Order: sequence, then C-alpha cells, then structure tokens
Amino acid sequence: MIPSTLRVAALLLFAAAAARAAEPKYDLLLRGGHLIDPKNGVDAVRDVAVAGGKIAAVAPRIDPADAFKTIDVSGLYVTPGLIDIHVHVFAGTGEKGSYAGDNSVYPDGFTLRAGVTTVADAGCAGWRNFEEFKTRIIDRAKTRVLAFLNIVGNGMRGGPWEQDLTDMAAVPAGVMALKYPGLIVGIKTAHYAGPEWTPVEHAVEAGTIANIPVMVDFGASKPERPVAELVTKKLRPGDIYTHVYSGLRGELDPSGRVNPGLFEGRKRGVIFDVGHGGGSFAWRIAVPAVKEGFVPDSISTDLHIGSMNAGMKDMTNVMSKFLALGQPLAEVVRWSTWNPAREIKQEGLGHLSVGAGADVAVLRLEEGRYGFVDSFGARQRGTQKLSCELTLRDGKVVYDLNGLARPDWDTLPRDYKSTGDPRWEGR
Repeated sequence: MIPSTLRVAALLLFAAAAARAAEPKYDLLLRGGHLIDPKNGVDAVRDVAVAGGKIAAVAPRIDPADAFKTIDVSGLYVTPGLIDIHVHVFAGTGEKGSYAGDNSVYPDGFTLRAGVTTVADAGCAGWRNFEEFKTRIIDRAKTRVLAFLNIVGNGMRGGPWEQDLTDMAAVPAGVMALKYPGLIVGIKTAHYAGPEWTPVEHAVEAGTIANIPVMVDFGASKPERPVAELVTKKLRPGDIYTHVYSGLRGELDPSGRVNPGLFEGRKRGVIFDVGHGGGSFAWRIAVPAVKEGFVPDSISTDLHIGSMNAGMKDMTNVMSKFLALGQPLAEVVRWSTWNPAREIKQEGLGHLSVGAGADVAVLRLEEGRYGFVDSFGARQRGTQKLSCELTLRDGKVVYDLNGLARPDWDTLPRDYKSTGDPRWEGR
C-alpha cells in the first residue's frame, strides 16, 4: 500500500500539472486585424498571439480559448511597433534653448500614443554628457530609447558648442559608442554653419571606429560643401542623410528636379530619411521629389518642442502625409518599421516574427477630408489619415485610445477597482 503522504504528494503534483495544462497558452490575442509585417511579407488578415512578452503565434485564426485576454482588432491594421530614428528626448536638465535641455521632450508622453515603441535620439548628447542622458532618460523610459551620439562632445547645446571644431573629436566619440553597443546606434553631426567638412569627416571616423552609421543634418548650405559631394563622396554606404525634403541644402536643382547627386548617393547605399521637424519638410520639395520617384528610405519625426504642435504633430501624422502623396500603406509601414530597424542595425526590431519582442502598433486608417501642413505652413489635402488605437510594448498594453482591451463598466462588480492584469497590462 502506498503511504498516505506519498498519495497526497502525488495528488498535489497531478493537480498542479492539470492546472498548468488548463492555463491558456497565450497572455494576449489580437484577433481579426489586418497585419502588415514588411520583413515577413505579410499583408493580410491575421491573428497575433503574445506570450511572455514575445510574439508566440501568427495565423489566419487562433482559438480565443487559448488566450488569457482577447482583443478584437477587426477593421484595424496591426503593424510592428513604429520606429522613429530622429527625435530629441534629452529633457529635464533645465538648460534653456538647448536640445540637451528645454528643447527636448520626455519620450513616453509623445511616443506610445502614436504607436512608436522605439526611438533614436538624434544627437542631443555627445560623449561628454551621454551617460547623464542614459541615467536621466534612457534608463527610465517605457519607450525603448536608443541614441545617435553627437560628434560634438558637449552635444546639441546650441550656439558656440555646435560650432566648436575643437570639440568634434572622433576617438572619444567612437570609444563611448563602443562602451554602449546596441544603445548608441550611430553618430550624428548637425547644425554646423562653417564651410569646413570637419564635422562630417570626424563623424565618419567615429562611426568607422564603432562600426555604426552616421546621420547628417547638413547645417547651413555652403558652396564649399555641396550636398551632392556629401552623399556621393563623403558618406559611406549605410550612412543617413536626414531632412531630405527640407529644400534648404539643394535637394532640388534650379530646374525643380531632384538633385542628381541624391540619386547617385542612393545607388552608393546612402540612406535618405525624412526628419520632418519644425523646419525641414516642405510640400514644394516633397511633392515633385516623390513624383520623380525619390521616396524616403525611412520616415522620422524630428520630435521636439518646436515640431510637436506645428505641422509635424506625431509619427502617424507624418506617415499620413505620404499616403496623401499616393504612397501605398504597406510601403509607409515599411519605412516606419523594418527599414529604420535595419538602418540602425537593430534587426531584432521592426517585425512580428514568432519569437520577436511583442512591440505592436494597432492603427486605424480613417477616410475623410484632411489637411496636412508642412513646416512652413502650407497645406496638402488628403483623404486618408492614420491614428493609433492600441500600442503594445513587450507584450503589454501601454496605450489604448478607445478602451479596446477594457470591459464595459456596467459588466463589472459594483465596487470594481482594477480591470487589468499584469499578464497583459503595462501601466
């Protein structure tokens, strides 16, 4: 006869195994949405299941009984979490008139509500103040914050700092980038007003040391350093020219056609990024360029205090501008997910492959009459507009515009206090 203690232990083990078997396989199921996943070539209605913060299954139909929580996203588009590779988020230092200060915004207030789960700060910090930026912002944000390190050691502090050639040292910038691989994803040069190539040359040297790309905001237009020479001779394949539709640096030639150097740069492998911002996107440049076939490689916002309440607004608004230019939604999603992930060498992001981190945007494509304003106050009319309904970060709901993940109040107990669960909620 089996001793009673052994029988009890066996029964407990059996009960535990039965309980585990009865538990749903998935923490969360997004059901019935139209999935656009450019990396995997998916553009069709698919269910997406999440478990343990990862994509667990993608299929035409997944049984809701297998999920702890099911969210009906039919009629909506499901995409990888959006990746914005040009933002300014080194906030909180209190420095007036500085992008390492008051000109920047805290990321979480402006990203998740637009479906953006990953950003790359575009040069607010240099090697001298990067670790303060890491402690103050990167380590505290729900948004995944990566960084282009400014070639200026003091970072994007404006005025004399950004014009100081003696502070544009390649070796310490490269060494700092090597110290934080995968966090510092590039080198940035910006706003230089002089005629020298020094900022670009030193940025490329630092990028070569750390094997990361360079992003160039070309500063003032100077005849001594034309944009065609920048993209055909000075930059390497994989380096990024941002503000491509600004019209401030000869992106169009005098006849109104795309500068031939940009096409040649693209053939060499140079990347062309939107970087909308408060002063770097003009319809008079974008419309003829796109008609000529010069579309962007990546869409980015150049988010800061001067752009968020002006023509730029947010990532979905900038994406919508390219729908107004006649570009297919699937390509607009590609330019906002998989392309930028590859540009910053973060190929674990920007897709919803099984096993990938569950960063997801659920977008609504609205039909109506809309107006989209450029950086200079000019309007382009459009009939489609993207808005964000739901955002997942690491499998947790971190933004929910219309309560898709929530129960109706009158279905709950009278004294209800919380309607979430840590398996799917990311407050």
